[in-house]
Amino acid sequence: MLTVPMPYWVYVLRSYTAKRRYVGQTDDLERRVARHNDGKVFSTAPYRPWMLLHAEQFSTRSEAMRRERFLKSGQGREWLDALENGQPR
Repeated sequence: MLTVPMPYWVYVLRSYTAKRRYVGQTDDLERRVARHNDGKVFSTAPYRPWMLLHAEQFSTRSEAMRRERFLKSGQGREWLDALENGQPR
């Protein structure tokens, strides 16, 4: 039996109540965003509710983790700022 590889996601959330953005990675995007909004993630609970700002799919966890590290870097934050401001790069 052939198994289909599970997709991995890098996602960016924007808080509705605070000027905050959160970058993470997961193998179940819908469940993970729900956990953030349910207050089950310690680091994001005080800033609920969250909206999904951006998501990218990868075939391996290592690719997703590499992209997550980039988005948390200075260049990555600049890229996300441009994305939010409607200035595609």
